[in-house]
Amino acid sequence: MNRPRIILYTGKGGVGKTSVAAATALRCADLGQRTIVLSTDPAHSLGDSFDLPLGPEPTPIVENLVGQEIDIYHQMERYWGKVQEWLSGVLAWRGVDDLIAEEASILPGMEEIASLLQIVHLHQSGDYDTIIVDCAPTGETLRLLSLPEMARWYLTRIFPVERKAAALAGPLLRSMTDLPIPDDEVFEAVKDLILQLDAMHYLLADSSCSSMRLVMNAEKMVIKEAQRTYTYLNLYGFATDAVICNRLMPTGADAYFAGWRETQEKYMRLIHQGFDPIPILTVPFFEQEVVGVAMLRRMAQALYGDEDPARIMFKGHTHTVEKANGCYRLNLSLPFVTREEIQLTRSGDELIIHIGNHKRNLILPRALTTLDVDEARYEGDRLIVTFACNGR
Repeated sequence: MNRPRIILYTGKGGVGKTSVAAATALRCADLGQRTIVLSTDPAHSLGDSFDLPLGPEPTPIVENLVGQEIDIYHQMERYWGKVQEWLSGVLAWRGVDDLIAEEASILPGMEEIASLLQIVHLHQSGDYDTIIVDCAPTGETLRLLSLPEMARWYLTRIFPVERKAAALAGPLLRSMTDLPIPDDEVFEAVKDLILQLDAMHYLLADSSCSSMRLVMNAEKMVIKEAQRTYTYLNLYGFATDAVICNRLMPTGADAYFAGWRETQEKYMRLIHQGFDPIPILTVPFFEQEVVGVAMLRRMAQALYGDEDPARIMFKGHTHTVEKANGCYRLNLSLPFVTREEIQLTRSGDELIIHIGNHKRNLILPRALTTLDVDEARYEGDRLIVTFACNGR
């Protein structure tokens, strides 16, 4: 059985990524693929895009296509239930009303994390050939996609210490206070959540089945954000296989829109300069709102023609490790940044890359963990880190 294809659409709020995701899902279904489309954005708009009510369970839309607006409370219970129960107990011990304690125990971002974890469940179910994800706006998406790296670090470095401390101090604390102390069930729940996040990262970073696609408009601020997003996706190891530029004014537009068309043509050149050789797909500005199956099919036709949108449109590596003349060299694609924006620090088997407010803890291969960094330079759009040769 072929592995399910996963395609995630992200972009600045308001660029039309939900419509693009819905149109893509519809096209895949029309080609005979068992397809599901879901959203990780708490402000669900998939149902509005299809002009159909969607619920917490997969809801049929057309043949081969179902849509789902995730039931956050069910997901929270599944992935966070035991920990949430303990947090509620701590808050209640502090005198917080039970209902408020239950609500306050849902940590910020957990709703979106639970939605992303649903992707792993759908992939493992074997029920679908294609999984289309309408992601939250880019800033939130990037924050969530970076969580598995932090979770892995916590699991390997902090979690064992905390668990051992709780095991040693727990009996003493219980004899002195009625404060709820985390037990093995709570720690097992945390461990399971972190392992699930790790599984999500490996799945979404596997370019043989998963791809990110950036949706934008031909506007300067939107393009800049898309460029930053592309940089950070590379930083976190997620493959981008296409860029979609939405709402382009048609050729021959009347005089009122001629200025817009000229401006968009200028920015399209900027998009090509920045994103080539990644395929750049375009969607015209339609004469009516893209809502409902008929209009979504028009959008899909404009985007993909007779092609299969689930195909991998571009293959490329975000980073490689090569050996030359006895020395290792790490090559990482980081487009749209300057040398001054990049900061590197080294901690054991980790190379920590800082760009603005984002960072990635890149776990080095075993062969590099004992080697010092000999040189780091930024050439073109790539960061090249050379490690000292053995014996030097």
